Amino acid sequence: MDNINKFYNIDCIEGSQKYLSDNSIDLIITDPPYGINGDKLHKHYNRREEFVIDGYIEIPQKEYAEFSEKWIKEAERVLKPGGSIYIVSGYTNLVDILNALKKTKLKELNHIIWKYNFGVYTKNKYVSSHYHILYYTKPGKKHTFNTFCRYSDSEKNEMDRSLNYIDREDVWIINREYKPAKKKNKNELPTELLIKMISYSSNINDIVCDFFLGSFSTAKVAIGLNRNACGFELNENVYNYQIKEVNRIQKGSLLYRVKQPEQMSLFNQGQKWSENDKSNLINKYLLIKQKNNKSKKEIIKDLSLELGRGIFSITNILKRENL
Repeated sequence: MDNINKFYNIDCIEGSQKYLSDNSIDLIITDPPYGINGDKLHKHYNRREEFVIDGYIEIPQKEYAEFSEKWIKEAERVLKPGGSIYIVSGYTNLVDILNALKKTKLKELNHIIWKYNFGVYTKNKYVSSHYHILYYTKPGKKHTFNTFCRYSDSEKNEMDRSLNYIDREDVWIINREYKPAKKKNKNELPTELLIKMISYSSNINDIVCDFFLGSFSTAKVAIGLNRNACGFELNENVYNYQIKEVNRIQKGSLLYRVKQPEQMSLFNQGQKWSENDKSNLINKYLLIKQKNNKSKKEIIKDLSLELGRGIFSITNILKRENL
């Protein structure tokens, strides 16, 4: 794709057809209009509307299903095989997005719940304080998922729970960002949320696209993480303001905010076992068993750390040898 770090003041359906070729995008992260009178959302939040850029464009609810089908079909077309898409949605028209995804060949990997720090004020029902994040991939090639990009296999919290496991659970508690007295869009995804998705599902110099740029947050974080970015924004006021802001972002400028994993303990995890590897494992196991009073479980745990192999993998080999 030639359009690296290119942004267009145009409808995303028309724009993708005009500017994006088939199988050209590594990752899509987008927060489409919710079809719930988004231009009046300020009435439900404690927010000074004079700082919000005018011209928010909503999709009428009666058109939402058809609109979702059209832009998601385009997203499927431009994604590379093995590419991923994250769609952020409220619950009101979630069914339309899910139905649109069902009409594609995209494969669901996770339905993530993003819990944030304040919700819409209500009196006669529970407060809504979460969004849905639909994580899908395009078949045809193994998708990018950097399992240990943030936490290694050995990092634990104070309760001795794996930080890698916790970070990859499908309920995320990430606060919204407050930007008092600063120009902003109606809805902005927090930097921490975007760093997490981009880190797990893309690599350096990959192309990250946003079909609904809004505040250009996805593009800004992608460039800041040493990726390339492109996308579409129909609101001319937002586009004219944010294009200047995104052009100020230095490539790689956000890398300092990325959590760096500690050294992996299972450094051979996923590597094929050679016959010498298997023989070495068996000899070590028998020697430890002979010299110590440790249980089989304890010996396997020690060997896992020494050999950098998973407990399940070691157990299977010993089982095949009737040990």
